[in-house]
Amino acid sequence: MGDMVIKMKDIPYNYVLTTAVISWCAAQVIKTLLHFIQTKTFDPERLFGAGGMPSSHSALVCSATVAMSRECGVGSPQFALMFILAVIVMYDAMGVRRSAGLHARELNRINRLFAVKGIKLQDETGDNGKKKKELKEYLGHTPFEVLGGALLGILLSMIIPMSI
Repeated sequence: MGDMVIKMKDIPYNYVLTTAVISWCAAQVIKTLLHFIQTKTFDPERLFGAGGMPSSHSALVCSATVAMSRECGVGSPQFALMFILAVIVMYDAMGVRRSAGLHARELNRINRLFAVKGIKLQDETGDNGKKKKELKEYLGHTPFEVLGGALLGILLSMIIPMSI
């Protein structure tokens, strides 16, 4: 049996998918670096978690939308579908997910306040016997964070080559 050599030309290149994944990764790295600069602490959750600046969800859908327009044209049904998806994702990030994060922050604050005063509102452990964690507060985005992600995605989709 001979050696199997895989050459780059043998690997299919999906411009839309590649652009979207690179944009998401870039946004997550930038988000982690900005968090490190602000807090002087490295939080590995920032590499994969939601919320923060820039919005990786917005970067992903905007880069895929622009890539789809370059690949198929703005008159294509594929572009129309990506555009609609991008609007829904960005609206959701600024609306429902942002509100849920703000609610979680307030509930965590209330629970800490009660804990300081020695008031227990709930059992300290969950169903599995482990100590309950605080609610995740980084869920959604401000309009500025969504705009930052959108601009990052658009920029990267214009820089990344359509073929290799």
